[in-house]
Amino acid sequence: MPVFAAVLCAGAAAWVLAGGDRVSRRARVVLAGGGPVVPGGPVRWERLVVGVRVRAAERREWACPAVGLLVALLGGSVIPAVLGAAAVPLVRRWLRVRERERARAARAAEVVALCGAAVGELRAGAQPGQALTAAIRRTAAGPGGPGAAEAAVLAAAAFGGDVPGALRLAAREPGAEGLAGMAACWRVSVDGGAGLAAGLDRLEGALRAERDRRESLRAQLAGARSTAVVLALLPLVGLLIGTGLGADPLRVLLHTPVGWGCLAVGGALEALGLLWCRRIVRAGEW
Repeated sequence: MPVFAAVLCAGAAAWVLAGGDRVSRRARVVLAGGGPVVPGGPVRWERLVVGVRVRAAERREWACPAVGLLVALLGGSVIPAVLGAAAVPLVRRWLRVRERERARAARAAEVVALCGAAVGELRAGAQPGQALTAAIRRTAAGPGGPGAAEAAVLAAAAFGGDVPGALRLAAREPGAEGLAGMAACWRVSVDGGAGLAAGLDRLEGALRAERDRRESLRAQLAGARSTAVVLALLPLVGLLIGTGLGADPLRVLLHTPVGWGCLAVGGALEALGLLWCRRIVRAGEW
């Protein structure tokens, strides 16, 4: 029973770590765009529950010490609690890396949308500065509004500043590298008199093709990621099978020198395997 409860808790923690970001995004949408709240009604309680889930999703790394403490209480050893506390910075770093990757992909999609919106404004008869201003305001219409780099480009386009220079500065942000191509198109159209709409149209096509290629590659690597996750969870299945056969693997791992050695070697091999799989997947992505 202790091992079974520990496996259930570990599975719940894995669900929170893997799917909490989606819960957080859905919850933010619900909280931001909800309708009228009836005092004491069901909507009020739903919003309260959603708010709690948002806070829990934003602190997903603290599921590790909670699970470690529960396993420590069930197994009568402080080792799981120590391991759970040690896992907090590692899980926090992993979650931040995932958040940066999602922000990079979202910014790259915004650059593609910006090119398309600017082309539409130019073909509708707008001047380059007006077209870029309208395109930025249209693509940065989210709740956060335009960022600092986008605001600099917007000011340069609206007041006749150095638009290519502002675009090159904005292109330094991760995922916004396509803005450097937009700056080159802008420079060529101003200095050489070439059509800005045609250049931005070709740039949009190239950026969209690159984004589609990366998305297709990530979809093809999804099977490798799933296999790595399944292999990483096999030790928990082994503990459950050992308990079902009448053994007490948790007591052996936490209260005997042989178990400590197996736990250390197994943890090291598990970490090396996950790092190896991550390196292989990243090499395939880039």
